[in-house]
Amino acid sequence: MTRLEDSDQAPRARGGHAPVLLDAALAALRPAPGGRYLDCTFGGGGHARALLVASAPSGQVVALDADPDATHRAVAIARELDATDRLTFINANFGELAGLRERHEWPLFDGILFDLGLSSFQLDAAERGFAFRLEGPLDMRFDPKHGPSTADLVNSLSEQELTDLIRRFGEEPHARRISRAIVAAREQRPVTQTTELAEIVSQATGGRRGRRIHPATRTFQALRIAVNQELIVLARGVDAAIDALADGGRIGVISFHSLEDRIVKRAFAAAAATCVCPPEQPICTCDTVPKLRLIGRPIQPDVAEQERNPRSRSAILRVAERINIAGALERQRPNVEEHA
Repeated sequence: MTRLEDSDQAPRARGGHAPVLLDAALAALRPAPGGRYLDCTFGGGGHARALLVASAPSGQVVALDADPDATHRAVAIARELDATDRLTFINANFGELAGLRERHEWPLFDGILFDLGLSSFQLDAAERGFAFRLEGPLDMRFDPKHGPSTADLVNSLSEQELTDLIRRFGEEPHARRISRAIVAAREQRPVTQTTELAEIVSQATGGRRGRRIHPATRTFQALRIAVNQELIVLARGVDAAIDALADGGRIGVISFHSLEDRIVKRAFAAAAATCVCPPEQPICTCDTVPKLRLIGRPIQPDVAEQERNPRSRSAILRVAERINIAGALERQRPNVEEHA
């Protein structure tokens, strides 16, 4: 855990990061003085900054990020807002949330936010290997010190394994053609650079030819998801976040593609279910007590935000609220007097 008032690592520049669906996220979480909030994906710090401002002067914000570079930005924001005693940053993946809660003995939170998109800092850093438009090493790890890199996967997986990965995580219709081209290229020499892989994919799929998105987009997404085990971590993190909410607390998740959104939708639906009996069973006997109630419809950026921040185009925000479990149980309990 980083004590922000003791660190001298950070530049004070805010950079060009634009938080997605900021107003909608704040409206959903309803931050207020005295509240406790958790930003599971600190990134560029835009959402955490807004939570600190909206909950001043006494609100507390805990922020997580697997990327160690985010520490510097957290320090800068805490100093800028004179909030070193209100912002706690931890360099950790939100998949570890259950263990972090136990280790740090955190009280329940009034609001929890996930923004699953990459930060502009990550995309604009060529050495991190997230962007095919920049020459850099094929890495893509959120934490560069742990686990295999994208280059390791690209140069070690079989053609079939690459096909399955690109098809599953990238929903790429040309997965077979792309994996075959990667294997052919690496037989000449290892594929180690972002632009090199992007060119292999582009040639394998016939080039851009008027497409709205670059032909390597889905392949890079698939490899990034696989390297960071994003879908497994997301499912674990959202479940832990639901259990970390105080009664009436809200959770908001901003996702950027259908694979992420599907996991969030299913997790919310499962936590909001009032019955888990088999469909063919005529009478409910499970006595399931819901943890959540869904809030409104999924929210997407309006045209103005999409024009202002093109990276927001595919964003979708889902919101749910923690139900008072004791009250729900009381409502489920039969009234003995009514049935006497």
